[in-house]
Amino acid sequence: MSREDIIRKDVDNEKFIQLRKNTEKIADILFKRLKGHLGILKPLFNPAKLLGAYLKSANMEDVPGSDKAFARLQEQYTAICEKPFGLPKKLQTPLPPISKQLTAMPFKYALFMEDNKNKATIIIAATRWVLSFQSECPYSRLKAMVAGEETRQADDMKQALIEHLTMAALIENSKELIQLLADLRYETQILKHQDLGGLPVVILKAPIQSFLPSDEFMLNVTQLSGIPAFQELVDMDALENMPDPLKKSLQQAIE
Repeated sequence: MSREDIIRKDVDNEKFIQLRKNTEKIADILFKRLKGHLGILKPLFNPAKLLGAYLKSANMEDVPGSDKAFARLQEQYTAICEKPFGLPKKLQTPLPPISKQLTAMPFKYALFMEDNKNKATIIIAATRWVLSFQSECPYSRLKAMVAGEETRQADDMKQALIEHLTMAALIENSKELIQLLADLRYETQILKHQDLGGLPVVILKAPIQSFLPSDEFMLNVTQLSGIPAFQELVDMDALENMPDPLKKSLQQAIE
């Protein structure tokens, strides 16, 4: 995530303490709400409906469009599998099973402060989550392997790539699913993660704006805590003015 995309606001120590408490409460409520929604929505994210007999499952049936979907998956996989993962290009079919369980975790990104450009601070999003299938190699573990923080396991990395590519394809191929998520107040984004070779990762975003204070303020906080990580803060003004997509669409219809 580029520095230019980050909203900044000045805060003092007293305001920061209150904002952090409020942000933790709001983030917790939103995350529990999201998990509840994903439990209900999981039948709509069935990977077999996209890949058909190309995916190993209890009922391996041909699905219209699965040839094209697998060809696209193979093309995207080939484009990213060598760098930085060091994986062979050819996918063998049927592909290993993909869990039908959905999971989400807070989106994290690295930020290099202006006064500390040699060491990144990990920023934890308060209202954005990575959407994926439940996996032995979740997004965080895949990143750790690429960064050298964990021993690389080729099979696990390969499966993770297939799962993220499949999730992105399901989203891209279903305008109805995107609309349903929007009706639940989630903005759907597909982010190409450059540290992961351009791997497309699906992001769900709640309609509440968050921000970061100045680099100087965050450096003071992380130096005091000894932990090079900082959570975004929910903008309380934005909370008061949270948009209503249904209201907006109805107003546009009668204008």
